[in-house]
Amino acid sequence: MIDFSSITSSSGFLLRGAAYTLELTTITTVLGLTLGTLLALARLSRRRWLTVPARLYINLMRSVPLVLVLFWFFLLMPEVIRIILRLDRPVMIGADLTAIATFVLFEAAYFAEIMRAGIQSVGRGQLLAAAGLGMTYLQTMRYVVLPQAVRHMLPVLLTQVIILFQDTSLVYVISGNDFMGAVSKIAQRDGQLILMYSFAAVCYLSVSFSLSMLVRRMQAKLSAAR
Repeated sequence: MIDFSSITSSSGFLLRGAAYTLELTTITTVLGLTLGTLLALARLSRRRWLTVPARLYINLMRSVPLVLVLFWFFLLMPEVIRIILRLDRPVMIGADLTAIATFVLFEAAYFAEIMRAGIQSVGRGQLLAAAGLGMTYLQTMRYVVLPQAVRHMLPVLLTQVIILFQDTSLVYVISGNDFMGAVSKIAQRDGQLILMYSFAAVCYLSVSFSLSMLVRRMQAKLSAAR
């Protein structure tokens, strides 16, 4: 008979890890989408001094593994800050701040490409109509383009959020307090590797599958509306 005592006796620790995972996912989604939108606008700008850095940043972040960026930020950034500020010792950033900063900077590149595709899906005639009404570029983006772009790209954005939720499991490699980190610590403490990692797989599968069904239903509604 399978002994579930490792799960039941550590439910509080697991719930705190799950809460941190959801919090990290939410913070990264909000800040990453904001930065990604700005990157998308810069990418579509006619000003080369905006377009080139945005393109380089997006291509760089999309070309390296997330775990490598985590290690870069966690191990190298303290030294970089020490050199810039001319300190005697490296600045300890910590796992939590490292996770937030890394995920926001990394996911922003993917959100940027999604938003860029959404912005480009808006008909050019609407841009000309907004210009004819005397709207500025920022007003056109805020009131005409971005609302439609988000609606068009909402299923893809939610799919990226699902991927982000799954990627948060990498935080445990820098000793983060996420759900996967809690599962790993309990598994090693109690010697229940198969049980705990199977439990983690079921939890991630349940959340991801539920969100996938939501995305599918949303796609069906948007298709019917069109």
